[in-house]
Amino acid sequence: MAMKYTERKIDNTLLEWKKERDRKPLLLRGARQVGKTSAVRHLAESFEYYIEIDFLSSDNSDIAALFSQNISTKDLCQKIAVIKGIPLEEGKTLLFLDEIQACPRAIEKLRYFYEEIPKLHLIAAGSLLEFALEELPSFGVGRIRSVFMYPLSFEEFLTFQNLTALRDEMNNASPRKPLDEIFHKRLLQEFRNFLILGGMPEVDSYWCETHDFLKCRQIQNDLLISYNDDFSKYRKKIPATRIQEVFRSVAIQGQGKFVYRKANPDLRTEQIKSALETLILAGLVYPVTHTCANGIPLGAELREDYKRMIYFDTGLLQRQLNLKAEDILVSDDFDVINKGAIAETFVGTELMKAGSFYEKNELYCWHREEPGSNAEVDYVIQNGSEIIPIEVKASKKGSMQSLRRFLALKEKPYGIRTSLENFSEYNDIKVYPLYAIKNAVEN
Repeated sequence: MAMKYTERKIDNTLLEWKKERDRKPLLLRGARQVGKTSAVRHLAESFEYYIEIDFLSSDNSDIAALFSQNISTKDLCQKIAVIKGIPLEEGKTLLFLDEIQACPRAIEKLRYFYEEIPKLHLIAAGSLLEFALEELPSFGVGRIRSVFMYPLSFEEFLTFQNLTALRDEMNNASPRKPLDEIFHKRLLQEFRNFLILGGMPEVDSYWCETHDFLKCRQIQNDLLISYNDDFSKYRKKIPATRIQEVFRSVAIQGQGKFVYRKANPDLRTEQIKSALETLILAGLVYPVTHTCANGIPLGAELREDYKRMIYFDTGLLQRQLNLKAEDILVSDDFDVINKGAIAETFVGTELMKAGSFYEKNELYCWHREEPGSNAEVDYVIQNGSEIIPIEVKASKKGSMQSLRRFLALKEKPYGIRTSLENFSEYNDIKVYPLYAIKNAVEN
């Protein structure tokens, strides 16, 4: 089934880049299969000419060889235009270098496009790009702009289904302006669907066409297999089997600090750590690091020895854990819905997606150990000049001791609880439904 392109939030960022007078070549970064190529092709519809070069295709071997020649960037562009039979003109043509990690000399050449042909629209992307960039740490500092792309957010999932009116109701709601109950219930159902499906474009596109969970599950299985197949290409010194077992361990460990020995007690910590760092670099795992949260930026005071690890997609997480979709769909029991810390994973990934496309967003938590009185806040965010703690909760019942301890120690005016509840507010707690946690960052 051919995938129909549906509006993504990154589209506006790409259009803004297109209109900039002093633009730099764009490096589109993100995990495999999150929709990078589709977004570029969609942008290309607004250009008079479009040239796409896939460096993994043998059809482009002649062009790949050109990047190794000692010729000017203008001569390079002229030769590409002749080979492709398409004009390559500043302001009229979008040049897309896909799978650029397969041609390291092309990566090195990017900086010269900005210096010699600054008005040319050039975008580069690649499925294993981060590992190529690791070998070229200073390939184009100040001359190339990175844009980071993620799987679909819940908001984009609604857009995919043409539920734009429901999406707008959600976006306009707040703790002081709760949703009508009929909209809240509908959003909860879509939220349950999203936990199962996740944000991979291929899965969500098929869901919109068929509403067939079983077929979507097969696509998720295919994606997991393709990721596992990729592990052998990441770093030659790290066995693929080790990366696979650490990837599974991230799913299994769920809540709390990631314990290296649980991944494989027979391996040294450094071996597990190397595999974990590889998964983070690939964009398949997001670290959530303890911050002291004494001031901004939150990354100024970290405890590197305390980190949680979350999957980059709830749909692939539930497939890795082989959770029962029917439990998530019909149960009102939060503990059932949250098997494998799927709710905490959802919140973390939504916070990542709500950040700037121009930054590699980071996630933070807060943890305090005292005899008989441990405290942990699931996430700590910076919103403007404010530091805000977030706890994922089953309901409004309970003392929320960790959240209140944080507020007292850090002298913060309010905290956020996110759960299956509607928007609400009382005392020093603002309540956001799980599906709309990104409102806490954007509002």
